[in-house]
Amino acid sequence: MSHPTTSEPAVVATGLHYAWPDGTPVLDGLDLAVGVGRTGLIGRNGSGKSTLLRLVAGDLAPDDGQVRVRGTLGYLPQHLPLDVGLPVDAALGIAGPRRALRAIERGEVTEENYAAVGDHWDVEERALAELDRLGLGHLGLDRRLAELSGGEAVLLGLAGQLLRRPDVLLLDEPTNNLDSGARERLYRAVTEFRGTLVVVSHDRALLDLVDSVAELREGDVTWFGGNFTAYEEALAVAQEAAQRDVRVAGSELRRQRRELVDTQVKLARRKRYGQKMFENKREPKIVMGARKRAAEQSAGRLRNEHEEKVRLARERLSEAELAVRDDDEIRVDLPATEVPAGRTVLELRDLLPRYADPQGPRLRLELRGPERVALVGANGSGKTTLLRTIVGELDPVAGEVHRPVPLRYLPQRLDLLDEEASIVANAARFAPEASENALRARLARFLFRGARAEQPVGTLSGGERFRATLAALLLAEPAPQLLLLDEPTNNLDLAGVRQLTTALSGYRGALIVVSHDQRFLAELGIDREVQLNAHR
Repeated sequence: MSHPTTSEPAVVATGLHYAWPDGTPVLDGLDLAVGVGRTGLIGRNGSGKSTLLRLVAGDLAPDDGQVRVRGTLGYLPQHLPLDVGLPVDAALGIAGPRRALRAIERGEVTEENYAAVGDHWDVEERALAELDRLGLGHLGLDRRLAELSGGEAVLLGLAGQLLRRPDVLLLDEPTNNLDSGARERLYRAVTEFRGTLVVVSHDRALLDLVDSVAELREGDVTWFGGNFTAYEEALAVAQEAAQRDVRVAGSELRRQRRELVDTQVKLARRKRYGQKMFENKREPKIVMGARKRAAEQSAGRLRNEHEEKVRLARERLSEAELAVRDDDEIRVDLPATEVPAGRTVLELRDLLPRYADPQGPRLRLELRGPERVALVGANGSGKTTLLRTIVGELDPVAGEVHRPVPLRYLPQRLDLLDEEASIVANAARFAPEASENALRARLARFLFRGARAEQPVGTLSGGERFRATLAALLLAEPAPQLLLLDEPTNNLDLAGVRQLTTALSGYRGALIVVSHDQRFLAELGIDREVQLNAHR
């Protein structure tokens, strides 16, 4: 479905086909038209959002169909292929004009230098202004990329795209590695962009800045006017209507089935009566034969009419059911994780983690009962290092960590599971005393039902891998009474975030979470925030 627009669309895809090298189809005959303004492209993991952006950007070639872009194009991929040995100006794409400017200032007035500068006589000023706008003014243009944090690298990539002043800008999960301050600067850049912007994101605050939402689902794009909040409201109304249609269609199918049964009973009675009349020979044989044939024809027509009504009712029910989404939610109850209100679950005593400023303040923290704590701070403030210190992966420089309860840690890398083993085999590693039947029953609550629990972890999508890792940790024995999560929503689609939130609603222990997703933290019911200050 194409986006309604009064002006010529800036991006048009026609009959777009793309499959992975193993033949798995990703897009099959997709048509798309995107006009000027900000568009949020959403969809479940594996629906083809990033693939579609790469096809539009020319990073991938379609198997069939074509893509047309009106004007210049900028593209910020999810994983930036940055050479850490490059200086900032090279990453911004202005190293050539800068060298030519320097040469001209030295008196090397050549045609080659003038051609390299082109119309970019103010390129340094514009670059520094763009860096400053995105909070990167401290970098300078000669600093090496190896010295940048992941969040700074993302903002630098965005600055490079904005310097080119593209007519069309594609952003793929741009807020994944950004702290709260960096996200706010990116939000401002998005709202100030004048052109066609398409952003793939699960960041609901970012999606609330768009003009329209395009949902890629089952190979087709459906458009919703307004931002993500408006999308959720429209979807809720549509789903309520769809569920009502299912109830009506189901009731009609049951009624038609009852009428078919009643008809079959009546026809059986008629048949028995006719047979009895025939056996008693109360009428001439030729008359009874004609009557019997007429009755059979009438019964056949009646039966066919009711069977057709049942078939049509069943089709209407199937159509109604297709409109109801089956985005399953995890529903678990984890009583073994419960912690009494006054019990100490963690204590940091004058802690100085590795890489921290030796002259900085020592960390003191005590968690009691089922507290939910958000660990916040700018990129580089040591949040991940502190989590790894708490679980014992890193030794502190000074101080100590007191861990009186069982705990588990879900890192950003999701590398806790054996790639070759199945989901159920991995769960058994964390709960060796549990029977396979018990594990399978528990995994079913995490949406790994039946044969799906036999899938090797290496074949799972990003969202499935996250869900399998979370299941293994929450179902572990002894049950974790303290759970540490490091940016858990980074690579989840919106359905995955909902699943994570509902799963954690059944967790009764203490929780420490690092996340820049404020809406996610609010839905978790965070009790307090612990601020870490940058030490770089």
